[in-house]
Amino acid sequence: MTGETPARDGELPERCTPCEGGVPPMRRDAALAHMRHVPNWELDFPFLKRRWTFPDFASALAFVNRVGALAEDQGHHPDVHLTEYRELELVLFTHALDGLSTNDFVLARAIDALQAG
Repeated sequence: MTGETPARDGELPERCTPCEGGVPPMRRDAALAHMRHVPNWELDFPFLKRRWTFPDFASALAFVNRVGALAEDQGHHPDVHLTEYRELELVLFTHALDGLSTNDFVLARAIDALQAG
């Protein structure tokens, strides 16, 4: 997996792929092109961010736990910020690359699908 290699025809792969570093992070122009896959997310280069407000703490925590299980399955983990008891922000960033990778967009898309489902 490289930081800038898109899947065929500009599509994202179905799953995250292992990344141990040693490749360059995604450039801003590549990240902007990938934003079409995750329109609900904000590009705060070199981070992907998304915020939610839940009706209560239990709902927010339940979603965090679902995201956590998904992240474990994908082998790629967001930074989780749960504040004000029901405000959630997820931040995606490939720590091994010190920047964005395709995996960040794959996980963001999977989180969106998790929320929709």
